[in-house]
Amino acid sequence: MSGFGSHFATEAVPGALPQGRNSPQKPAHGLYAEQLSGTAFTAPRHENRRSWLYRMRPSAEHPPYGRYQGAKLFAPGTANEPLAPNRLRWDPLPMPDGPTDLIDGLVTMVANRDPAELEGVAVHVYRANRDMEDRFFVDADGELLFIPQMGRLALLTELGRIDVAPGEIALVPRGVRFRALLPDGEARGYVAENHGSLFRLPELGPIGSNGLANARDFETPVAAYEDRDGGFELVQKYLGSLWTTTLDHSPLDVVAWHGNLAPWKYDLSRFNTIGTVSFDHPDPSIFTVLTSPSDVPGRANADFVIFPPRWMVAEDTFRPPWFHRNVMSECMGLIHGAYDAKAEGFAPGGMSLHNMMSGHGPDVASWKGASEAELKPHRIEGTMAFMVESCWPFRPTEFALNCEQMQLDYDQAWGGFPKAKLP
Repeated sequence: MSGFGSHFATEAVPGALPQGRNSPQKPAHGLYAEQLSGTAFTAPRHENRRSWLYRMRPSAEHPPYGRYQGAKLFAPGTANEPLAPNRLRWDPLPMPDGPTDLIDGLVTMVANRDPAELEGVAVHVYRANRDMEDRFFVDADGELLFIPQMGRLALLTELGRIDVAPGEIALVPRGVRFRALLPDGEARGYVAENHGSLFRLPELGPIGSNGLANARDFETPVAAYEDRDGGFELVQKYLGSLWTTTLDHSPLDVVAWHGNLAPWKYDLSRFNTIGTVSFDHPDPSIFTVLTSPSDVPGRANADFVIFPPRWMVAEDTFRPPWFHRNVMSECMGLIHGAYDAKAEGFAPGGMSLHNMMSGHGPDVASWKGASEAELKPHRIEGTMAFMVESCWPFRPTEFALNCEQMQLDYDQAWGGFPKAKLP
């Protein structure tokens, strides 16, 4: 089903979806009506997100949670020491040595704010080589934006199945239970966990009614359910910690649903890139796919931005991203190819962090090449980088600051620039 934020209605069994009401006295087939709210009940109509689910058992049916002892690198908290304003970059994290599913393979790299404040964003890396067979995960802290870099994911959610490959993204809303399968046997990628206002499409302003990510290109799954009894584990992230409980049935037992809060996927190649046709390199905001606004207009809690294949035609212009210092903080990843502002050292699966007011821009090789290039129309091909930008400074985790994948020589990327020669 296509459309961003659309109101959908879908049933896997004919007659399971009530007509004309949400909570009938006796739902069809003995199902239970349950509302899943992604916003406050009284949120403005244009921002209100909720769905009604019709399931085989209520989601409230489970014993108490206890602390989860696995996934030691997932949501461990950030470093408590004063944070130096250094630019940071990491090589790709290796795949796990032993069998590891998506939950235990998650590694939190950077985060900001406390999830209890309903603000901020965290960026994780996942590495997995085993399916989540009898385990499920639910995040009460935020919505999860999956950004595959290697290998496909099959996300089996309460509201249906999403198959997502590198070059695509998928979102699982806050509070939606799911499990992940690995069709290619192993997978690696990134997850942006948004604790703040729900991701939405940015306003287009002077661009007009078309451009950037188009609502019709977002795909939401039809209803699909699991009727499985047995012993299952449910891991929940709540207030920054992981908790576990047991279930005697699969929680993916939603037979029908309707509403506008649901998982979705999007093919990044469908993004309609906007750029200059005269001079100068526009602000990177023109590459925004999704935004989570803050309470300050124009200042995002989190933006998801991509740098896809595109034409460069600007005249008398330094075409890569210019040198800059920014009040927003930037965490970048690379899905495939090379990033046009860094000729060396930024590998697919890696990550970089430029916090607020940290000077950054192209390295020496990229600067030299772009400064001397013949300015004819040029198409950047075979690349897909992304950025999670936030108005809140990111704090790396202890693991991120001390792992062997940290590039201790990253600052050298800006060494060796020749001094300008004044008359």
